[in-house]
Amino acid sequence: MASALEELQNDLEEVKMLLEKCTRKRVRDALTSEKSKIETEIKNKMQKSQKKPEHDSEKPAAVVAPLTTGYTVKISNYGWDQSDKFVKIYITLTGVHQVPTENVQVHFTERSFDLLVKNLNGKNYSMIVNNLLKPISVESSSKKVKTDTVIILCRKKAENTRWDYLTQVEKECKEKEKPSYDAETDPSEGLMNVLKKIYEDGDDDMKRTINKAWVESREKQAREDTEF
Repeated sequence: MASALEELQNDLEEVKMLLEKCTRKRVRDALTSEKSKIETEIKNKMQKSQKKPEHDSEKPAAVVAPLTTGYTVKISNYGWDQSDKFVKIYITLTGVHQVPTENVQVHFTERSFDLLVKNLNGKNYSMIVNNLLKPISVESSSKKVKTDTVIILCRKKAENTRWDYLTQVEKECKEKEKPSYDAETDPSEGLMNVLKKIYEDGDDDMKRTINKAWVESREKQAREDTEF
C-alpha cells in the first residue's frame, strides 16, 4: 500500500499532466490552485519526516547557567509513550537517583500532574503538565526513579484506549496545522473533488482529456507496481 507521501506525489503528477493538456482558463486556474496545495502538503510532510524527535536521551533535561542554590528550573524536555494501562513520561535529570527519595515528589489530579525534584546539584527542578488528553486514576498513578531518569506513570482511567497526544492543548495545536482536506485519511480526496467538479462542469473535450489522463495515470501506476 502506498504511503500518504507517495499518494500525494502521484496526485501531483496527474495534475501536471492535466495542466499540460487543458486550455480553458477556468480549468487551468482550478488545477493550478490544486497543484499549489499538493506541493505545499508534500513539502510539509517531507519537513516533518526530517525533524529529529523532541526528546534526545543524550541531552540534559534542561540547559541553564550556574545559579544559586534553591533556584527552580522548569523542565520542558521529556519523552512519553504508553501501554494499555499507563501513559509513561520520561524525564532525564543527571544524578536524580542519588538524591533522597523524599526529594522527588509528584502530585496527581484527574487531568494533571506536577513533579518537583528538590536540591539536585544545588537546584530544584519543576514540571507541571495540565489538561491531560484524558482522565487518569489519581490513586493508581505513581513515579519511579531510575539512573538519571524520573518516570511518571499515569494510570489510564479507560484502559485499552490510545492517547494520540499527551495534552488537550497539543491536540488542538496539531489539528489546526492539518490541511483543509484530510490527507492522512485519503491524500487523493482533495484532488478527486476538484477533478469531479471540473469533469461535471466541463465540455466534451475537457471530459475526454480528463478520462484519457486518468487512464494513462492508472496504467503508469500499474506498471510501476509490477516492477516491485
